[in-house]
Amino acid sequence: MNSIFEQINSLLGSLFFFDIFFGSIEGTSMPFIVAWLIVGGVFLTFRFGFINVRMFAHAFKIITGKYKTADDVGEITPFQSLTTALSATVGLGNIAGVAIAIAIGGPGATFWMILAGFFGMTLKFTEVTLAQIYRQHRRDGSLMGGAMQYLSLGLATKGHKKFGKMLAVIFAVLAIGGSLGAGNAFQTSQALGALTDRVPFFETYPIVFGIIMATIVGFVIIGGIKRIATTAEKIVPAMVLIYLIASLWILITNASAVPAAIATIFHEAFVPTAAAGGLIGVLVQGFKRAAFSSEAGIGSAAIVHSTACVKYPVRQGMVALYEPFIDTIVICTMTALVIVTTGVYDPAGEFANLVASKQGAALTAAAYGTVISWFPIILSFSIVLFAFSTMISWSYYGERSWTYLFGEKYTIMYKLIFISFTVIASVTSASALLEFSDLLILAMALPNLIGLYILQGDVKANLDAYLAKWKDGELDEEAIR
Repeated sequence: MNSIFEQINSLLGSLFFFDIFFGSIEGTSMPFIVAWLIVGGVFLTFRFGFINVRMFAHAFKIITGKYKTADDVGEITPFQSLTTALSATVGLGNIAGVAIAIAIGGPGATFWMILAGFFGMTLKFTEVTLAQIYRQHRRDGSLMGGAMQYLSLGLATKGHKKFGKMLAVIFAVLAIGGSLGAGNAFQTSQALGALTDRVPFFETYPIVFGIIMATIVGFVIIGGIKRIATTAEKIVPAMVLIYLIASLWILITNASAVPAAIATIFHEAFVPTAAAGGLIGVLVQGFKRAAFSSEAGIGSAAIVHSTACVKYPVRQGMVALYEPFIDTIVICTMTALVIVTTGVYDPAGEFANLVASKQGAALTAAAYGTVISWFPIILSFSIVLFAFSTMISWSYYGERSWTYLFGEKYTIMYKLIFISFTVIASVTSASALLEFSDLLILAMALPNLIGLYILQGDVKANLDAYLAKWKDGELDEEAIR
């Protein structure tokens, strides 16, 4: 099984991850897809006048229901869509991914993660707004939206029908692969790795863990988006709160080490001492982890946000601003500070075996265990919960992509394949799955960002119209009191 993943990784790597420097700078590599995300995030942030900052407070009011209207159309609430999207992003990318980024790139990767999260807020706003603009009602009453829709329908309005259709198909195929890899296999593998220390039975019989997870996930995803959204709405706030409280407790306990950790992060961001590839190497690690964690620019979250009940497309786009903020700027930063202050990332230290094997979840658990001796037990089971929440959301992303390609009547086939991958992942190595996950998830940014560049004018027109209504007080008049 590992050899199959390695062959796929090699093929995708040559297509999407070629070095834009072509080896001209010794010891430095900048994958094309990472540069693609950086440029896209920066461009759109300036294009929309730092929408991620100036509409941040307004977005919070939308989430709390202040601007709910009688004309809202959709399947789930804006808050449910946010928690469902967060359940896909707040998970092992924050726990395992951050630890891996620091282990490979050093503490400086944290700075670039935060910066990527900042620009990622605008990427999320753009793709979610487009998903709302171009969503379609299906015959069965469900909504079909996301990158597949705005690539095919949106580009057709610009005279690029065939090109748009091709990009939509590529995106859907990658999304299906991403759902099986990053959204399923990687989650199962890392959760199993964190749990085997606490439950030795699963180390001997890992396939049993895979079967248990497959059964629970299957029960939820068979119920569709409403059951997924309801489950996520209950799980996500609780698991985020528990994780943040534990992180704050450790940082307060290590308060004297926090200033030095912050200084190390900033220094290593620009003058790395141990990162492979120097400055570019640590930057790449930071942006890769941020993209994998928040999925900004990937186009995945736009699928679930397209089902939200809102009147104006940009309104849900503003709600989506909070995803990279919560996921990357808050939670990833907290995890990074815990790892740096405890020093568990040292490749020559006590946990060198975890660093070498890229067992990020177990490494983070060890970091928390240095202060709260019993917390790794809770964290290990929390990791399983994080993995579960990510899997149910990504199953929906993959299912909608599958439906786009093959139609509604073949949806059950995808769900059975998804459940099967959970079992397969329990007997596959973490290293192969990590690379496979990165490649598929980041590759989705290529067709998605092409669509964002071409269609950003539609977003700007909708945003300007919305802001005009907001300044005139029309939005307050429409709201249900």
